[in-house]
Amino acid sequence: MAEQAEEARQAATKYVLITGGVVSGLGKGVTASSVGVVLKSCGLRVTCIKIDPYLNTDAGTMSPFEHGEVFVLDDGGEVDLDLGNYERFLDVTLTRANNITTGKIYQSVIEKERKGDYLGKTVQVVPHVTDEIKHWIQSVSCVPVDGQSRPADVCVIELGGTVGDIESMPFIEALRQLSFSLGKDNFCLIHVSLVPVLGVVGEQKTKPTQHSVRELRALGLTPDLLACRSAQPLIGSVKEKLSQFCHVPVGNILNIHDVPNLWHVPLILRNQKVHEAIIKQLNLARSAGPPELRDWTQMAESFDDLKNSVKIALVGKYTNLTDSYLSVVKALLHASVACSLKPSIQWIAASDLEDATATNAPDAHAKAWETLKGSSCILIPGGFGDRGISGMILAAKYARENKVPYLGICLGMQISVIEMSRHVVGLVDADSEEFNADTPTRVVMYMPEVSKTHMGSTMRLGCRRTFFRRTDCLTSKLYGSPPHVDERHRHRYEVNPAFVAMLEKAGLQFVGCDESGKRMEVVELQDHPFYIGVQFHPEFKSRPRRPSPPFTGLILAAAEYMGKLANNSNGHVGTSEF
Repeated sequence: MAEQAEEARQAATKYVLITGGVVSGLGKGVTASSVGVVLKSCGLRVTCIKIDPYLNTDAGTMSPFEHGEVFVLDDGGEVDLDLGNYERFLDVTLTRANNITTGKIYQSVIEKERKGDYLGKTVQVVPHVTDEIKHWIQSVSCVPVDGQSRPADVCVIELGGTVGDIESMPFIEALRQLSFSLGKDNFCLIHVSLVPVLGVVGEQKTKPTQHSVRELRALGLTPDLLACRSAQPLIGSVKEKLSQFCHVPVGNILNIHDVPNLWHVPLILRNQKVHEAIIKQLNLARSAGPPELRDWTQMAESFDDLKNSVKIALVGKYTNLTDSYLSVVKALLHASVACSLKPSIQWIAASDLEDATATNAPDAHAKAWETLKGSSCILIPGGFGDRGISGMILAAKYARENKVPYLGICLGMQISVIEMSRHVVGLVDADSEEFNADTPTRVVMYMPEVSKTHMGSTMRLGCRRTFFRRTDCLTSKLYGSPPHVDERHRHRYEVNPAFVAMLEKAGLQFVGCDESGKRMEVVELQDHPFYIGVQFHPEFKSRPRRPSPPFTGLILAAAEYMGKLANNSNGHVGTSEF
């Protein structure tokens, strides 16, 4: 009886699976998020799962160059950046369990084998690994992510990688079994594929999608809808050809063509009636209404109509791959749009600002400094390792001395502490233990509770409370003057409390701390229009309609800075930028 009740509870949640073919990087994550937005606008409650077929248990130890940004959740989970897309688009709070990896699945299976849960059976990919995948999906899909107590109506599952990859085969098989056991009215498959245009012929080619669908069908999964990526809208004959050779009705062939901004994607899908196809397939007509996306439409169109821009110098270590700072970019977008400005991010490799680069690559050095000086604000995001640190310190020094609005996040806050210690307090050998373990002046030190032997999941992670030491500080005012804020963290180094009094005397005020009162979380510079450093990562909780307060403050300060320069005929930013 209890088992039947559990099965009925799990069956209450319907599943929409997003797979990808032809090539990676087609935008499966944005497609999954956008499908979720449209379904949510119909009154359905939506949750999401991302499946990553790599053997890592999580994304925490992966280089940003390897896999883009590591997104941090409230519970401390270090996950794929697509979960950040889900949270931003759907305004939900996910958990680490919403990101399934091969490493997690095999770890769980091996732990069960060691405990004897398989009763002496030979443990195999089928059925043991596939059963674990199915159990994980059905368990996680029942966990509410929107603050309510009931399970979601629909769980959108994104399968990472490309159909045919050897790494994803156990997941494909598990999803095939899940589809069969649940039935057609509980499972809908959307396959994202590419319809390229060959430069010579100029014709939209369907053959790559045909082969991709054939591969998927050979593995036991048949798409109910096709989401075709293309530069331009598909012509009618192409849809008919795809329908004929892929066994998908013409009405279920969606076209996601290039758009001015990603907020248009849910609107494109709504206009092509994706909700009607999914609701019909999943038998959700009683629960769903017509899509209500007026606010979303206004948001997308208002961004397109913006004329004035703000130049933001982003000084980082991983600027060659902008996905390394995806949440920072989105937070800047949210804040800029709220201030009726378009963000113009000026990517500056921190190492290009260093004195050594002036000798080795003088052109890159000159261009980096020209870009920095031509920007209306400076942002230094998080990062690890000593590469580019000298350039970041020089950027922070420039912002401090020239009254340029500055926001330092995590590493960026620690950079401001090191810069002040060296150039204002006079501690010329001040450094972080991360960059120089032998320095006698460790103004930034290793947190005592953090492991020095293991890298994965050993940092101070997740949502933590920061208390304001001064209620009249600028950061507190940006948040609406609360006594504390809850933001997400990801760091293993902290400001050395032994130097706090000395730095405060020099003008760097520590206005936020943790519950102990000893771990410093927020710094502000006296007699500066906007110079803030935060140990936490406010970008992870920024939403399109609720921009992060520190980012909003930075953009407002940049706009004021531009206005002052525009009033001075010798300013380095013209009025066209404001």
